[in-house]
Amino acid sequence: MQNVLRQDRNGAAYLTLNRPDKLNALNIATFRELRDHVDRLADETDRIGVVVVRGAGKAFCAGNDLAGIAAGDRPPTPFFQSETIEKLANLPQPVITAVHGHCYTGGLELALAGDLIVASQNAKFGDTHARWALTPVWGMSQRLPRRVGPAAARRMMFTCRTVAGAEALSIGLADYCFADAGFDQELDALVDEMLALSWFSHRANKKLMMDTDGLPLSAGLAHEIYKSAGRGPDSEARIAAFMARAK
Repeated sequence: MQNVLRQDRNGAAYLTLNRPDKLNALNIATFRELRDHVDRLADETDRIGVVVVRGAGKAFCAGNDLAGIAAGDRPPTPFFQSETIEKLANLPQPVITAVHGHCYTGGLELALAGDLIVASQNAKFGDTHARWALTPVWGMSQRLPRRVGPAAARRMMFTCRTVAGAEALSIGLADYCFADAGFDQELDALVDEMLALSWFSHRANKKLMMDTDGLPLSAGLAHEIYKSAGRGPDSEARIAAFMARAK
């Protein structure tokens, strides 16, 4: 596998889009490799607590590979790309998408699959479907307004203008915006912070939010009460450690 590299560190899996000469544009081969990684990660909850998706070189992802479209590249099944992004979003583990440089259209749809989006100050988010007379099929019309609100989503979709890292933070598109120079260190610190917490709770909380998305408040509360995963296997040890420090 060369288009998507995987590196495991201290309980986190880093998936790196690895077509830097093409600004990590998404071709069919990249999606095939990404799907293989995601399918494996779904079964590795005992040793992987957080998944990070990022890009090699100067950018996160310039979007769908227009050269591949022009050349007639076809996915193995009709909705392979959108299903792969959905599988990434639905991983049991929290997913962080770490965005630096360009993050356009299909790249933005990929980034929106993250539970958390971390941006560098030089990040540039944009939806350019309208520039190419295309319509989204990888989640833009659903995930973008849910993240930034309908008004901001319309501005991005109807103007194709880019949103830089600081503005992305201000409108809720990004959860964190780190300085370019310290981006990797800040990202790793955030990952370590999450890994130090209960992986059981992370998975359970993510599942609760996914299972109740769109439900009325009363139905969501009932689901939380009656279908909660309860206490995790590490709960007793964590409480005991806290009590020991408090003495």
